[in-house]
Amino acid sequence: METIKAMTGDEIAAETIRQINPDVMAAYPITPQTEIVQIFSEFVANGLVDTEMVRVESEHSAMSACVGAASAGARAMTATSANGLALMWEIVYIAASLRLPIVMPVVNRALSGPINIHCDHSDSMGARDSGWIQLYSENCQEIYDNLIQAVRIAEDKSVLLPVMVTFDGFIISHGTERVKILEDEQVRKFIGKYNPRYPLLDIDNPVTYGPLDLFDYYFEHKRQQVEAMKNALDVIKKIGGEYTQLSGRSYELIEEFGSPDADLVVIAAGSTAGTVKGAIEELKEEGINAKLLKIRAFRPFPQDEIKQSLRKVAVVAVMDRSASFGAVGGPIFLEVRSALLDEERRIPVVNYIYGLGGRNIGIEDIKKVFQDLIQIRKTGKVKNLVNYLGVRE
Repeated sequence: METIKAMTGDEIAAETIRQINPDVMAAYPITPQTEIVQIFSEFVANGLVDTEMVRVESEHSAMSACVGAASAGARAMTATSANGLALMWEIVYIAASLRLPIVMPVVNRALSGPINIHCDHSDSMGARDSGWIQLYSENCQEIYDNLIQAVRIAEDKSVLLPVMVTFDGFIISHGTERVKILEDEQVRKFIGKYNPRYPLLDIDNPVTYGPLDLFDYYFEHKRQQVEAMKNALDVIKKIGGEYTQLSGRSYELIEEFGSPDADLVVIAAGSTAGTVKGAIEELKEEGINAKLLKIRAFRPFPQDEIKQSLRKVAVVAVMDRSASFGAVGGPIFLEVRSALLDEERRIPVVNYIYGLGGRNIGIEDIKKVFQDLIQIRKTGKVKNLVNYLGVRE
């Protein structure tokens, strides 16, 4: 049974954490994430959860508290944005290296400077090699569903990696939408009781966390993290299937929208995927068949699914809401282009950097991208490999 509520992204994130009822929640405010920990603190104060809430003095301390709690055997969570994620950078890597299944909503916001509190993906994309699984949410419903699934994904014995669930700052975090919410008992039954594998406080089976790890074993431990991330591909799909049975909502590594036989494709992640869907609907009325390929899981990167989806298309545009300075294009573009490199048929792939610092992206902007793809399909020539959509020249 589900209820329907109108909630902002931050509100639904806090509500989902309430239903998860973690053992420990480390809290520090940062715009536009602040309302998540603020609302959850009210749940704690009102006795709606039995979570130990640790109000820390910085994001570095927030992740440190989660590392300590998770090492001890607790189910631990926190939340952050942008500069907060940057401040906890050292401990983000440690959490993944210690194989701790921490779950963290990340409300996407531009990294300074100049200081900017609005949306782009420079924060989470900057952490793409930290060893965290990354799930991107298009809307409030996906925040809810992704956070619930993230607990199971992180704690799976073949994975044991932390998960960040991202959603676009202000666009989703402060936008109100209808969300279908499961009953508390359904959520807690789905995630199950946490049974830590190697709790630090199990004095009958002593373990060591965070020892010096030099060249004799460090390489092997990194290799194990690589395998765990590979394992996560199947685990994300498996848990997505189980969640579909519970909620009726389907979740895969990627999502396709539009004409199945369309040979013009735009790839996007986050709230922009919804804008692309709107553009595709308008183009359909104009007699143009187009398709969206939405990235839900960016880490691990679903290269096989992407290759299969793009195998018969004519041309692809990749939308990146972050710049990778000094690289040939944005983070998603680089991954997609690499995945297609060994395909027998060369597929033209162009990149569009857009929306930095919260710059608006509308349906007309997306339609312009599709018009560019039509021109490339017609001429067979790519004028600009990397484009900057909506920037003043």
